[in-house]
Amino acid sequence: FQWVAAHEDLAALRALAEYTRARHYPDTPPGDAVALFDAIADRQAHLIARWQTVGFIHGVMNTDNMAVSGETLDYGPCAFMDRYDPDTVFSSIDTMGRYAYGNQPAIARWNLARLAEALLPLFAEDTDAAVARATESLTNFEQRFADAWLDLMRAKLGLFTGEPGDRELIEDLLAWMQERSADYTNTFSALARGRRPDACVEPDRAFDAWHDRWTHRRERDAHSVEAGLARMQAHNPVVVPRNHRVEAALGAAAAEHDLTPLRELLDVVRTPFDYERRRDAWWLEPAPPDPHYRTFCGT
Repeated sequence: FQWVAAHEDLAALRALAEYTRARHYPDTPPGDAVALFDAIADRQAHLIARWQTVGFIHGVMNTDNMAVSGETLDYGPCAFMDRYDPDTVFSSIDTMGRYAYGNQPAIARWNLARLAEALLPLFAEDTDAAVARATESLTNFEQRFADAWLDLMRAKLGLFTGEPGDRELIEDLLAWMQERSADYTNTFSALARGRRPDACVEPDRAFDAWHDRWTHRRERDAHSVEAGLARMQAHNPVVVPRNHRVEAALGAAAAEHDLTPLRELLDVVRTPFDYERRRDAWWLEPAPPDPHYRTFCGT
């Protein structure tokens, strides 16, 4: 879209928009570029929300690496966060942290703004009217993302309904995790097993106070404890492809021509939500974790 717009080829822009609509968004009206953009923005909001809720860091969110279909693509220096920190970044080329974990929603909005610029001639003949409509849709994206993220985080905590205080409850847990340098995946999977996270110290008044609030919130949800745990286990992976495990598999394949660790890794991550399968060694974070770990394009 940016390439066609840069060449000011309006006919090609209309053809590309219609092709995209017919292939990926057939429920939107033909010729309605505004509706098409809204649909693309909605999918991006839900995609980035899913990234955030599993601790996934794309690593190179240039506009050419964002798909109008709402799929994740071209993720070379990607990684999953170990200890929770919104500033986490792994990509060797992202020296300023532009694509850090906590920045991904804002970068998605920035990328959508570039797409909106390319589509402006299709939004309205009057430039001011086109810009106003694009601005409105971009503002709506922020709410779309916030709603999608909140719904997924509620599910991660075993909640079926919504209450006004849910965002604060979730953010307080994340703040505790950051203060304790708690592992993101393991904290949620421990809660999904009905256990205290490993980052808890004895006694941990801050966590205990949060846990009491969470317990009372779940009681108001009018679902059984078992139903809540089942919901949590369906939304919290018990294993992710840990960076040190990926490195070990790559190292064995490259240095020793041994694909066994790679096959084992692929087998494990094919069932990330299977809490019945014994994979104790696979959910362990590196000890000690490498604060300078970097990933590279092409990894």
